[in-house]
Amino acid sequence: MDIHDNAPAVARAHVEIAADVEAVWRLLTDLERWPLWKHDVRTMALHGRLAPGTIFVWKAGPGTIRSTIQEVDPPRRIGWTGSTMGISAIDIFRLEQSSGGTLVREEESWEGLVVRLFTRRLQHTLQSSIESGLAQLKVEAERRSAAGPRPAERHGDPAASGARRDASQNGRPASVTREPLEQERRAS
Repeated sequence: MDIHDNAPAVARAHVEIAADVEAVWRLLTDLERWPLWKHDVRTMALHGRLAPGTIFVWKAGPGTIRSTIQEVDPPRRIGWTGSTMGISAIDIFRLEQSSGGTLVREEESWEGLVVRLFTRRLQHTLQSSIESGLAQLKVEAERRSAAGPRPAERHGDPAASGARRDASQNGRPASVTREPLEQERRAS
C-alpha cells in the first residue's frame, strides 16, 4: 500500500528516535493508548486486534475519524485508510533500526471535495499534524526508553503508567524533518 502522491494534500516527515525499533513499534501500534500521549487524540476505540481489516474509530481535532488497518508488518510498517468530514486519507508509518535508535518515516495523503476546495489550508494542516505527531512519538518513546518499563505499563494500567498528555512539552524540542513532496522533487 502506498499513499496517493497526486492527491491534493500530501505530507511526509521523518524523525530519529533514541529507542529501539521494537519499543517504538509497541508505542505506535498501541492505538488505544494514543490519547495518553498524542495531544490531539481525545478518544480511541480499536474494534479487534491489530490486523488488516480491523477498524478503529477516534476523535482528533474537530472530527471523528473511522479508519481501517490495511497493512501490518511488525516492526517495520503499518498503514491505514480513514475518512472524516469528506476527507479520505491514507497514512503509512515505516520504522527502521538506525545507529541512533529508530528512524520513523510517516507519509499521508488526503483526497476529497473538501481537500480540493481548501488545498492550501489542508496541506498545511496535514504537514503540521504529521510533524507534531512524530515529535510526540519521539518524546514519549525516549521518555519510556530512559525510564524503563514501569510495573503498571507491564500490566496494562494506562492510568498508572506515567504516560503524560504533555509529553512533548518537557523543554526538549523534538527534531522532525519535513521530507520534500514528489512535486518538489520533480521541480528541482
